[in-house]
Amino acid sequence: MNRLLLRWLINGAALYVAVGTGWIKGITSANDAWWTFLALGVVFAVLNALLRPILKLLTCPLILLTLGLFTVVINTFLFWITGLIGDSFPTSFGFRVESIWAALLGALIVSLVNGFLTLAFRDELKPQRQRDARSRER
Repeated sequence: MNRLLLRWLINGAALYVAVGTGWIKGITSANDAWWTFLALGVVFAVLNALLRPILKLLTCPLILLTLGLFTVVINTFLFWITGLIGDSFPTSFGFRVESIWAALLGALIVSLVNGFLTLAFRDELKPQRQRDARSRER
């Protein structure tokens, strides 16, 4: 359960860096409250869990042909869809992306921040069995 909470917080922080800071021209946030980025983190996690495997399976030949670079297109699409879904709720906690280049840059920033924070908390994100096995080895 702690891993799920930590993953949720990491997604929220990554989306805050990409959307909430206003660094990227072309991405405007509907609401800048802290809870909106946590809600977007949930939406982003659900989309990644449900759509990413399907999209990777359907575009497998393109991923192989481009040596994995097509996953950037998938990340961009999921980032854009996250903003649309968040913006469709009555409380409007999503964000609007004005161009494909802004979505691409936003997806890259989310990926980088997510990867950095995952490395920073890699011990906490390991399953309990692996942590127990590692502590017995010492």
